[in-house]
Amino acid sequence: MKKISLYYIIYLLCITSCSSNEQKPDEETKPMKKDIMVKADGKGDMILLTDRPANLETPLWYFRYDYTPNDVFFVRWHLANMPSQIDSNEYRLKVNGHVNRSISLSLTDLKTKFKHYHITALAACAGNARSHFDPQVPGGQWKNGAMGNAKWTGVKLKDILMMAGVKNGAFEVAFNGMDEPPLESVPDFVKSLKIDHAMDGEVMVAYEMNDKPLPLLNGYPLKLVVPGWYATYWVGMLNEIKVYNDTFKGYWMKKAYLVPKGIINGDEKHDKLAKDLVPISKMDVRSIFVNPEPNTILKAHQNCELEGLAFDGGDGISKVEISMNDGKTWQATNLNPELGKYAWRRWKYNWKPNAAGKYTLKVKATNTQGETQPPHQWNRSGYMRNEIETLTIIVE
Repeated sequence: MKKISLYYIIYLLCITSCSSNEQKPDEETKPMKKDIMVKADGKGDMILLTDRPANLETPLWYFRYDYTPNDVFFVRWHLANMPSQIDSNEYRLKVNGHVNRSISLSLTDLKTKFKHYHITALAACAGNARSHFDPQVPGGQWKNGAMGNAKWTGVKLKDILMMAGVKNGAFEVAFNGMDEPPLESVPDFVKSLKIDHAMDGEVMVAYEMNDKPLPLLNGYPLKLVVPGWYATYWVGMLNEIKVYNDTFKGYWMKKAYLVPKGIINGDEKHDKLAKDLVPISKMDVRSIFVNPEPNTILKAHQNCELEGLAFDGGDGISKVEISMNDGKTWQATNLNPELGKYAWRRWKYNWKPNAAGKYTLKVKATNTQGETQPPHQWNRSGYMRNEIETLTIIVE
């Protein structure tokens, strides 16, 4: 039995601005003026967005680790009704629909009847860095901490579907978790993948994260891992997989998590919204600063190692460039070895400011396909932010 109280919050702080959060579909929380640090059961100090459902952001300094610690790995849930404890002996993963036989798998089945599979992959919320959009958009006002890099261990989805026997004509596979809508008017959170993607041999059902059981708040006992795609597809507390011989028409695929069609960074104009929308999918190329943090004061003529992360949807980062003069000129950074094609990649640059003053630093990444970051990017939902990152530094 894994017992964790979902909403145990320390610190005697007023959280009325975000505690009443029985959302309508595709709504999150209003902007918060300042960070509120909380500690939920099984978690360390994290930034609170909402307490019901639990949505917690990873503080920036943890991104100096190659693998994000489980106890501060970001938390994202859409529905407030979810179990506070799960009996691993009673738990079952059901596979049904357009298959030759419906199956029900225990955790022991998954660990003993299938070949183990490992992959290092970045999970990033589609709304990561939404608070940086200009003009501002509604939704959870994440900074850069709605993401995390981990080693995932489990079973290939392909192997599970092969055990059930996918019938000819299978078109799409849907995934449901144990979280439930708080109101009848709120649709259940179910996501889907086309059958070819589901059977690609990389999508997996994970039961371990960084060589330990998944934390409950990160989807224990099973989490769908879709490498290279935004984490809206990474369904937690997974307990049902259903194969369809037609398009899955669930709300969270047809009405929510939509972006402009055919535009790499999901860009649109606030006064001329795109009419043709499609479900969000592959992550765009992006880079961020990790060290120094915003508002850091440096000393002139002293070395400072600038450090950050770059990532994309699996094509691979080819270069990261940095500017010390607000984008007028660019210098190449040093890239650490890859942790995996779906993982983030660390960059570093040794900088010695020659004079006191205010510096506007910028960073941009380019992947192996030549895709890079735009100077400005915006869309109505605050998804896929990959605008060139800016950091203001004071040198004394």
